[in-house]
Amino acid sequence: MHHLGFTRSSVKADHALLTPDTFIRAPLPGFVNATCVLHIAPQLGAGFVQYSAELEDGGQFGPAPSATSRFVYVLEGHLTLTLEGQSHTLEANGYAYIPPEMEHTLNSMGTARAMVIEKVYQPLEDVNDPEFVVGKALEVNSSPLAGNEGIQVSPLLPDGPAYDSAVNLMTFQPGASLHLVEIHVMEHGLTMLEGEGIYRLSDAWYPVTKGDVIYMAPYCPQWFGALGKVPSRYLIYKDWNRHPLE
Repeated sequence: MHHLGFTRSSVKADHALLTPDTFIRAPLPGFVNATCVLHIAPQLGAGFVQYSAELEDGGQFGPAPSATSRFVYVLEGHLTLTLEGQSHTLEANGYAYIPPEMEHTLNSMGTARAMVIEKVYQPLEDVNDPEFVVGKALEVNSSPLAGNEGIQVSPLLPDGPAYDSAVNLMTFQPGASLHLVEIHVMEHGLTMLEGEGIYRLSDAWYPVTKGDVIYMAPYCPQWFGALGKVPSRYLIYKDWNRHPLE
């Protein structure tokens, strides 16, 4: 129901909170039996694109843009990823990182939803190209953030110079919160997967819950505290392993 123009969504100079009641679906070139919601894009000031893909049975992804890496995280249903002559089944919370120019197909088995992050890859001289990664996020080893056992960080990509970005799964126990307000050069794309909490972005405080998407520009002050009776979990992207002048 439309509540007389009210929404939790908010777009500011250095951040955006995007809630499902404001999502607009649109086609992307090459996608078949699928539609997308473009959450984060250069038009917002971002150096990457983040969108959710909603596929019908037999749906198919279009190709990634030239020189662009693609990270796919399955939210619902199943996808079949085929690359380098191998097929991989990605179920809910399964993910894949596909390096630039690596030919691949992604097809749905029944209806499916996935969050997708695409970025023009920044190569480094004398560094090998990144390799593709396929995994199950809930099976990745986690470690406490800054010694706080109530916040667990699961890195979904290798932490080597070949990778110019990082994607982490963050899990907060109820009542857990970041130990400081973070301010840094990296930008973020965040998807709330479970639970709820309060996010500080710049000088604003927002209630957030499952399904919300957040963009944080470089140097946007940011802080999160988990609320409710169940753990809160979010997927978060950042640019990484590159000098800002490159």
